[in-house]
This record gives sequence, structure tokens and C-alpha cells, in this order.
Amino acid sequence: MAVQHKVLLVDDNTLVLEVMSRALNREGFICQKAESVKQAMQLLSKDIPDIILSDYDMPEVNGFEFRQQLRENGQYNHIPFMFLTSMNDAELMQQGMNMDAIDYIIKDVPIPVIVAKITNVLNAIREQHERSISELSRAAIALNLNSVPQKKPVLNGFRVDFWHKPYQNYPGGDFIDFIQVDDRYTFIVLGDVMGKKWGAWFFSFGFLSYIRAAVRLCIFEGDLSTKSILQKINLVVHHDPVVSEVLSTLSLVMLDTQLSQISYSGAGDLPLLYYNKPERKASRIQSDGLLLGLRQDGDFDEYILPLNPGDQLLMITDGIIDFETGGRKKSDYKLFEEAVSPFLGSPDTFDHLKASEFLIKKAQEQVDDCSFVFLQKDLI
Repeated sequence: MAVQHKVLLVDDNTLVLEVMSRALNREGFICQKAESVKQAMQLLSKDIPDIILSDYDMPEVNGFEFRQQLRENGQYNHIPFMFLTSMNDAELMQQGMNMDAIDYIIKDVPIPVIVAKITNVLNAIREQHERSISELSRAAIALNLNSVPQKKPVLNGFRVDFWHKPYQNYPGGDFIDFIQVDDRYTFIVLGDVMGKKWGAWFFSFGFLSYIRAAVRLCIFEGDLSTKSILQKINLVVHHDPVVSEVLSTLSLVMLDTQLSQISYSGAGDLPLLYYNKPERKASRIQSDGLLLGLRQDGDFDEYILPLNPGDQLLMITDGIIDFETGGRKKSDYKLFEEAVSPFLGSPDTFDHLKASEFLIKKAQEQVDDCSFVFLQKDLI
């Protein structure tokens, strides 16, 4: 299915808005209409379009002032902007181009020409983004910077695996790590830096470095409590003037293969989904811990959970339960539970989940980075 691009049309002439929006809708675009800059800003606060087309000459706030407002707003200054005008005035056009507008469109030209111009601009932007992603990805690989593992760990008596889908194929804020202490102890890390794409991806390494250091320090001190480790991570993050301004969740699980049990502590994370094989029952394990760095004392707790043969554990980030409806993002953990419950308890649960309609659809319609980690004790 082709991507439907979102266009925000801004013009005080309602006839122009109606004619252009109908024409663009017929060509597969999703159009939002605003008769003033004030109305346009209200629409932008709810949904970000792929491109903005705005008239020059409007009362109260004109197109140039609107463009300047967007340039000064970090939330909107990245949106491609084109001026829409009925005036073939070279001086005005040059003034618009000097404000980082991508191009201009004269209203009197045939609609197919307007559609072609918008399509060409969006295709050029997409190609540039793809080149940028490719270059940054190559640089990250060269520097060995990975916020998700290159392979899953091999553990005696347990299966551990993960699924990760970054938002729009950009590296993002979700991070995963497996820290194997020895044949007995392995720490499983799943976190989510608030935000999307490269900005969140950059900060994920800051959090990962603190997490790895805290785990190693506690191991050296002989303290394997996930609560203690999480508190150490939280203290460092809280006192870091840069990282403390960026919110992040964290699920920290320590697997003890000798005792066949896990210890779990969480910081602002979603509940773990635990499947008890003997009882054939799924339940949530909810932590009360606060987001990392939010306060000096994060009120972290610790759960000790014995694992029976066939028991399973799912750790997820919020992209798994997020969806968009009516232009707004919503979350539904129960919907996730209902979608995965038919697969729980099977020896091949992870493989079935990856091939499920739920995850296929999630990958196609995701609104954020999506990650989950799967743990299963082997059947005897």
C-alpha cells in the first residue's frame, strides 16, 4: 500500500481551500484545511503533516509571518514548506525562498501540475532522508554503536530472543542489552528514551553506558539485586545535567539459571507479561518505580519470580501498545494481551509472535519504536 502523504493547506480563501483539497484528496493525499494561521497552529498541535502549503496574503497573520513562526519553533521548523500564491511577483517569491521555503506554487496552474510539484518535492526529501540514514548507519557501524544487540544470548535451559522495529526505519530511543556475567547470571535490559529518531538514539547510548557500568560495579561488589543496581543507575542519571533532562524507562531483569528464577525491577516501564505454564495463566508484573533520574530516590521495588518449565516472560516498550486513531496516539495494553494470548505456552511462541498478524500490522502502522524481549524456560 502506497504511503498517503499529509498536506496542510492554509488560505483565507475558502473556495481555494475546497478546490485544492478535493483535487489532492483524489490523488491520494490526506488534506487538512486552515483558513488562518491561528487555525493552522491548532491543527499542527494535534498532527504533523508531511508538507505545508500556505498563501502569502492573509489577514491578521500573513504567510511570511507564519513561516517565521514555524522557523522559530523547534517542533515545526523541520516541516517542508511551500508558498501558495496567485501573484506572479518575483520579489515576493524571492522573499519567500529566503525564508527556507522549498518552493512556491502559483494557484492558477493546472491541478495536475500542482500535484506533480508536491510529489516531486516529497520524493526528493524522502531520497535525501534515505541517503542520510544510510550514511549515519554506516558511521554507527564503523564506530560499533548499537542500541540493540547483533545476536541473542545462548543460555543453558532457557531461550532468550528479541524483536525490534525502529520507527520509520530510523534508529530511535528503544535500547536492548544482554549482560552475561557467567554461566549462571545474565542481565536483560530493555529501555525507551522518550522521543524519536536520531535525537533519542543518541541519548540511548548515555543510558546504556550508565546501566552497563552500574551492573559491572554491583557485580564487583557482590550485590546482584536489581533494585540496588537500578538505584545506582538512577543516582548517576539524576546528577547528570544533560541526561537527567531526557526521560527514559527501564526494565531490568536478572536471570539466575541455577535457581531458575528472575529478579526484576522497573523504572517507569510497562508491566511484564508472565505466562505460568502449569496454571496456563497469563498475568502482569507491575513495577512502581519512577522514570530514570526523575527523583533522587526512584522508589524502586524488586520482584523475585521462580520459573517453571515452559514459563514465559515478555518485556515490551510502549510502541507495542501504541496506535493512532483520529489523528491521536492512544495506548492499549489489554489489546496487546489479547493479541498474544493465543500463542503463549507453545514451545514456538516467539516464532509465532513474529509471524503474527498483530506484529505484521504493528510494523506497518507503528507510531513509535517497537521492541519486545522474550524469555522462556525450556520444557524438561
